[in-house]
Amino acid sequence: MGYAMVMGEALIDLLEADVDGGQVYRQAIGGAPLNVAVGVARLGGDARWTGTLSKDVLGERMAAFLRDAGVDDQGVRRVQVPTTLAITTFEGAEPTFTFYGEPPSYALLTPADLDLGAIAGAAVLYTGSICLLREPFVSAARAAWAVDGPLRVFDPNVRPTLLPDGAAVDALRTLSESFFATADLVKLSSADAVVLYGSEDPAVAAARILDLGARAVVVTLGARGAHVAVPSGSTTVPAPVVNAIDATGAGDSVMAALISRLLTGGRPADLPAWADDVRFALSVAGLVCERQGGATAMPTPAELATRWPAR
Repeated sequence: MGYAMVMGEALIDLLEADVDGGQVYRQAIGGAPLNVAVGVARLGGDARWTGTLSKDVLGERMAAFLRDAGVDDQGVRRVQVPTTLAITTFEGAEPTFTFYGEPPSYALLTPADLDLGAIAGAAVLYTGSICLLREPFVSAARAAWAVDGPLRVFDPNVRPTLLPDGAAVDALRTLSESFFATADLVKLSSADAVVLYGSEDPAVAAARILDLGARAVVVTLGARGAHVAVPSGSTTVPAPVVNAIDATGAGDSVMAALISRLLTGGRPADLPAWADDVRFALSVAGLVCERQGGATAMPTPAELATRWPAR
């Protein structure tokens, strides 16, 4: 089994909560790519995270968290700017994010910071999310994506609060499609699909992404499960029934679980094999939704076996 190279942001989520009738914010380590790396490691995979962390106290905490989670941090570069904060509010279990910090501490990785040999040696390369909205990170991601060797996995992880107008949406769609075209797997949420392609039907986005050249697309549908599409066909995989209290990190856990399956079994050969991997990923996400979210909610195989003994 090889390793996964995960590129992207790490930041601090401040999660809205009520305590004794007053509103407070609970600090949690997050950022979709960091969540993915931790999720892969918790599931027993070899995860290596590449990105930038602040030299401040919050950056130190994130660096220690990565090490404690078993994520290799040789690709981390430390930067002298304050850690970006994501204020997280909820409607039910679903989070909404507002970001604070300029320049963003998470998007300062440059192409010169990359270990191209380590990227070429990876079994899986993941990138995506909000770091791709900023330079120099997007140039670093393009340089890594151009390296031959690993399976390429992409998640746009659209955050509407960072897209002020239609031009910004168009730019993100164009950027994302440049990665979709050569991806072995694209994972996106139904909300992402609506922003990028304007349709509530996940099959519309999946078909567009496959036409661009992607080899498989998974569109997560929240409690309804996920739409899975490959050139030979598509299907919907239902989600397990859970008592969701916090969906923060759920989509990232789907991504982590799919990467862990790519590490152990390689790229699935057909639609039923992809559906089986997605079924596993949805069981991981279901458990994450039953916990207070972010990277700390990512489960181990033992925890999955306890929660889903029949799976």
